[in-house]
Amino acid sequence: MKRILFLFSLFIIISSYSFGQGKLKKAEKGLHKSSNYYSSSTQSRTSSSSSYDDTSLWGGLSMVIIEMGLYATYYGLIESPVERQHFASNAFITKYPYHSSNRGNYAYNWNEDTNLSRITLTNRFIAENNELYGNHINADFRFLKRGSIEADYLQLWENNTFFGDNSLAIFTFLAKYHRVRTEKFNAYWGIGATYVAGDVEELGFTYGIGAEYFFAKPLSVELNYNQSLINTRSSDKLNALLNYHVNQFKVTGGYEYLRIGGVDFSTFSVGLGIFI
Repeated sequence: MKRILFLFSLFIIISSYSFGQGKLKKAEKGLHKSSNYYSSSTQSRTSSSSSYDDTSLWGGLSMVIIEMGLYATYYGLIESPVERQHFASNAFITKYPYHSSNRGNYAYNWNEDTNLSRITLTNRFIAENNELYGNHINADFRFLKRGSIEADYLQLWENNTFFGDNSLAIFTFLAKYHRVRTEKFNAYWGIGATYVAGDVEELGFTYGIGAEYFFAKPLSVELNYNQSLINTRSSDKLNALLNYHVNQFKVTGGYEYLRIGGVDFSTFSVGLGIFI
């Protein structure tokens, strides 16, 4: 009996040594430069070179393709000539959604609903289970009808009975262009940077896309996605939210998915927002 107890204890110790880390610790290790993934992916890269036919025909075709790509990119990301004729091309920022009408974030005419700029502050509590939870603070400053600057702070905590306590903080900054600006629906794209604190302490490039649809007063649905590249690994944030607007406030809740250093987190989210 003593031998069995001894072997069982030894097994627990070995298992704890091999797997003794929580999800946040695994996520941090996944973002390190020295991670196995980084090493293997670096070693597996091969460089390839292509030769081009240096004739006038191919040169002319290349220029046509490049110009077509530039036109398609500009119209797709900024605005097409047809869209310039629509009211949405000069839409104004509202003071807050459903201010005195059924309009969302934008209004076609300047009136008592609109403003030159607006700040939106939100704070959401997120949780995956009793052991892993966090807080999500977001500030978004809209200006010049089409632009905005977003600062986002995500703090995660994990209290694990066997592996101890861990925490991880992620700071994201985005410069956003609001590509679609109708009175019921708006969508944006943005680029910026993300800094992962803790044991990682790395900065990476970030891009984001998102949209919000004001389908019935006082409700709206919102979808946002960010991807950051840290040491060749991807850090992803996706949230799908239902917003309930009450004057210049909103109650928000929904689903938030995170992928950090190859580790997945599926959380629920609930919080409050204010429009200033």
